[in-house]
Amino acid sequence: MRTLSRLFPALLLLSTGCVTREVIVERPAPAYRPPTPPPVAVVSVYVDPPMGQPEPVGCPWAPPPMLVQAPPPPPFEGAIWTGGYWVWEGTWVWARGRWVGAPQPGWGWHQPYYENRGGTVVFIGGFWAEPGVIFRPPPPGISITVVAASPGVIPGPRPMGPEGVFVPPPPGSRVGIIVPAPVGTPPAVVTSAPPVVNVGMRIRNNVNVNSNNTTVVNNITNVTNVTNVIVEAPGSATASGKAVSASVPSQAHLAAAMHPVVSVPAPTPASEKSIPTFRPGRGPVDLPPAQPVHASAPPPRPAAPAPAARPAAQGNPRPRPQQGERFNPEAPRATPPAPPEEKAKEKPATKPKDQRSEKDRKKKDENLRDR
Repeated sequence: MRTLSRLFPALLLLSTGCVTREVIVERPAPAYRPPTPPPVAVVSVYVDPPMGQPEPVGCPWAPPPMLVQAPPPPPFEGAIWTGGYWVWEGTWVWARGRWVGAPQPGWGWHQPYYENRGGTVVFIGGFWAEPGVIFRPPPPGISITVVAASPGVIPGPRPMGPEGVFVPPPPGSRVGIIVPAPVGTPPAVVTSAPPVVNVGMRIRNNVNVNSNNTTVVNNITNVTNVTNVIVEAPGSATASGKAVSASVPSQAHLAAAMHPVVSVPAPTPASEKSIPTFRPGRGPVDLPPAQPVHASAPPPRPAAPAPAARPAAQGNPRPRPQQGERFNPEAPRATPPAPPEEKAKEKPATKPKDQRSEKDRKKKDENLRDR
């Protein structure tokens, strides 16, 4: 009896022809919030750039991820944005960016140089050069002195990435990762890029195709005359798991002014006094105390709204084939029924009724017969 009572609901459903099915409701993915890196201590200084290309320095570990420093408007015409990157001073310290004038008319500013050479970072700080001077990377096989860290400094990780020229990773990235880039790339081009946790991000020059179908590459070896570069990375490299490919200005002050994904503000130096560029064999300089730097991530973007319902198809529908009849795509479409208003318009106009009396009509007929 109990068995029949359990089977009765199922038999009732089958007898009535009801069919049950599972309904799956897709929920929007939660908005991604980049992880907030822990606070770090940063030494921030002003650097007095040299006149002419300095000799390379071998650094034992990779520079940290970039910091954020949005440049103010230039104070005068012809001002050049210098600094805003990591330099070596027994450890990696932040060279505060600032607007300055060229030391001589026509002199140009050369961006810093980072190269992964066998696990050692070959570093050349930014410098001024006479007109027409081209930066010369250190040739392979040259002897480069690997300098020691300052006393009490904890070494960082060696560069993680392919050998060759690179820039530091975007703000909030995993320490030690490097981003391959062409020679002359300002480090600030990664300011607005998402943080990376694995190797894979790279920077390449923008390639244009003109109207004659001729490919034009904007100076592969140096980006001094390139207006934009491409920052790209697969989803396996970014902290969000999403691939990125973005065009970024190649000028340092424009790239540094772009909105960052993770904001790690660069501290203002505690001293206004500039320090000279590091050179192998130079004695130590007095550095200001390190300052804590706190990272912050912007609020997550709201989830995308659900797509609106698709409107009904316009036009005349084709007649549905009957059972046993094949569907003919060439069949004419059925004419939809006209609205009530239109039906009223399509009715033929009725002749107004003759309002004359029967007596008048007979009198008129008699007159016609007399004639």
